[in-house]
Amino acid sequence: MILTVLRPALIAALLTSAAPAFAFDPAAMSDAEREAFRAEVRAYLMEHPEVIFEAVDAMKAREAAAAEESDRAMITAFHTEIFEDGYSWVGGNPEGDVTLVEFMDYRCGYCRKAVPEVASLLKSDGNIRLIIKEFPILGEASMISSRFAIATRLVAGGDAYSQVHDALLELDGELSEVSLRRLADGLGLDAEPILAKMNSDEVTREIAANRDLAQRLQINGTPTFVLEGQMLRGYLPAAQLAQLVAAERG
Repeated sequence: MILTVLRPALIAALLTSAAPAFAFDPAAMSDAEREAFRAEVRAYLMEHPEVIFEAVDAMKAREAAAAEESDRAMITAFHTEIFEDGYSWVGGNPEGDVTLVEFMDYRCGYCRKAVPEVASLLKSDGNIRLIIKEFPILGEASMISSRFAIATRLVAGGDAYSQVHDALLELDGELSEVSLRRLADGLGLDAEPILAKMNSDEVTREIAANRDLAQRLQINGTPTFVLEGQMLRGYLPAAQLAQLVAAERG
């Protein structure tokens, strides 16, 4: 199967490398010449099967480079919406020289796993600006959680949001008005105005804007990070995040 898929690319590579020596037109070959050529290619691959894996690696490298270039182009096109939307919570060092944006869902296991990694990164590097994008995609509980978090920020401010954000990422079990009241009370917050704000147009617009942005950036999973000019899809440990930050700084 691999040989069948790669054969056109391998033949093209052979022809390209041979181009300076002679002009080669596959369409001009007779059936016998074409069959002989195929036999030569097959014989070479049977003798050097490692070429197949080298071709696969080269193809993956080209695809990765193309994907990275596409990500950078999208990030450039939507730079303001990503880094300066005017509503998303900003933590870490707001004046930091590197910005890390996280699209997250409170019911995402890998988002929860990423919490201590991001916290460790921010603690070890005091010059990172963190932006949280509420991106509920895992059902009704995710939506309720995001609505409650955003409503908290609108009603009680950024510090209260940060506390609720962390608490929701640790909250297990059924999500209900009772559990949300209990969460707010435990943090010393007045639950009533927050609950009243949850279904407001303002909260709805923010979630819709984040979802629209994620779609434009081709983000369909959480966590997804945007680190300056690159997209990081999925969970990453603190050490790897730190290396990527260092690379961004040059």
